[in-house]
Amino acid sequence: MPLDVDATSVRGVWFRHTPARGKPLFRPEHPDDGRWQRGEIVEGFYLADSEETAWAEWYRALAERGVPPMRQIPRDLWSSEVDLPGVADLATEAQLARVGLPLPTPDRLEWPRFQAVGAGLFAEGRPGVLYPAAAREGGRALCLFRTGARLRGVKSLRPPVRYTAPPVPPRGLRA
Repeated sequence: MPLDVDATSVRGVWFRHTPARGKPLFRPEHPDDGRWQRGEIVEGFYLADSEETAWAEWYRALAERGVPPMRQIPRDLWSSEVDLPGVADLATEAQLARVGLPLPTPDRLEWPRFQAVGAGLFAEGRPGVLYPAAAREGGRALCLFRTGARLRGVKSLRPPVRYTAPPVPPRGLRA
């Protein structure tokens, strides 16, 4: 049975950080798990709606793993032009509730519930999910389901901004 999820078009500039000199559309040999997908099913390509949200998610991930920020520096912040129709719109608490999910929090223990919904959306042919960022109040994030070398609807803008020191933690950070 299809999930009760509206579709939306995502357009505009979105952000992602990589290790310095990393490729903006890097594909790992063995895809990791993420909030919305399990790497053994489908690869996830995550973007943030702003630089602040991208860095908030970075600080969240480091805090979960107990990694000091300086151990992950230098980093490049890439911006990408996104133009993608048909994205699952789970950007509000009400939309999440329609599929039995709470607002995301910075806690990996809640991922299996989100991954189950993501697997269903991927099986339905959705290209990705728009959702509230877990690590920054008011931020939004985008998980694109990636099955090949190309990433439909995403064009990296050059050059990236190089960070040789950790940025100031953004306002609204939840880690």
